[in-house]
Amino acid sequence: MTSAIYLDNNATTRPADAVVAAMNRTLCERWANPSSMHRAGQVVRREIILARSAVARLIGCQDRELVFTSGGTESVNLAVRGSFGAQPERRLFVTSRLEHSVVRDLALAAASLGVEVVWLDNDAGGVVDLDALRIVLGRRAGEVALVSVMWVNNETGVIQPVETIGAICGEFGVRLHTDATQAVGKLEIDVASLPVDLLSFSAHKFHGPKGTGALYVKRGVRLEAQVIGGPQERGRRGGTENAAGIVGTGVAAELAMDWLAGGGPAALATRRDTLERGIVDTLDQTAVNGIGAPRVAGTSNIAFIGLEAEAILLMLSERGVCASAGAACSSGSMEPSPVLQAMGLPSEQTFGSVRFGLSRETTDDEVLRAVEIVVDVVTRLRESVTVQRP
Repeated sequence: MTSAIYLDNNATTRPADAVVAAMNRTLCERWANPSSMHRAGQVVRREIILARSAVARLIGCQDRELVFTSGGTESVNLAVRGSFGAQPERRLFVTSRLEHSVVRDLALAAASLGVEVVWLDNDAGGVVDLDALRIVLGRRAGEVALVSVMWVNNETGVIQPVETIGAICGEFGVRLHTDATQAVGKLEIDVASLPVDLLSFSAHKFHGPKGTGALYVKRGVRLEAQVIGGPQERGRRGGTENAAGIVGTGVAAELAMDWLAGGGPAALATRRDTLERGIVDTLDQTAVNGIGAPRVAGTSNIAFIGLEAEAILLMLSERGVCASAGAACSSGSMEPSPVLQAMGLPSEQTFGSVRFGLSRETTDDEVLRAVEIVVDVVTRLRESVTVQRP
């Protein structure tokens, strides 16, 4: 993969060398059970404590407010299912169709069990309707178990006004969960100053390991545990801790903090803009989805109108460029993105949209080479379509 131009970093990032080294050391030298009372176990326990502290600093929370999980999906499940379990008298779930599939699927599953789901509207840029949120909470706040709105969209990179959403929820005494999987490690986050009750994320989105994630649980927020079987994580998630994954996540958090402090997001935004301008200014019938809204630095979702994303991605892959048509969990699906549909985009735009995900490892040279390849691939495909028409 060293020769490939990897622009699928929203799906996953390469684990940093220091992360892999720390995990190897833990697996080979510090493999004892961290719950054991002997010295070997307590050495591992100390490593987990240090890693927890590093991850807590990354998002600005207290160490004890952090629950380690197997990844973003489990973290979201704990936030959503745990909120309903802890508040059985509340049977209303408020979310949007812009969410990652884990939240959308949980909403559908909850609806089948008798939970009422309110889907918030959004504007054409992919930002939720705050007036609609205020109206539903004004009428039915006492019934709402949870409002769940993602911080950064995984397909378009659009940033939701989480602080304002949290303020509205706080005004009505309703808890807010935000899926911050595409935000943590990419944006400066300080949950201590935000009106957010639950925040979920996954390590492999910021150069940490797969199989490890976390959920921020604001002090005083009650959750019903979803993984039963031990006192680990203050009784909120049973099971022997994935020490190597947690240690690797701690290292990834420290690296992310250094990148954020060093002006990394601004430099990455410049590379993203170079990619977009190089493609859109050269090719007709192209559009950047979500261009009118605030976006995270490394994400670009470009529509190649009149073409199918699958054909573009296959040809890009043959030329050494890795990209995707949307959420990695939905790859292989021939259906258009529910997120782009929720934004009201026409079918000829949704079917031909490709997501490019840059990371802090993406170079200027890779961006320029990618522009050349994308332009050539799309030009060839359009010529082919023109020839095939009667």
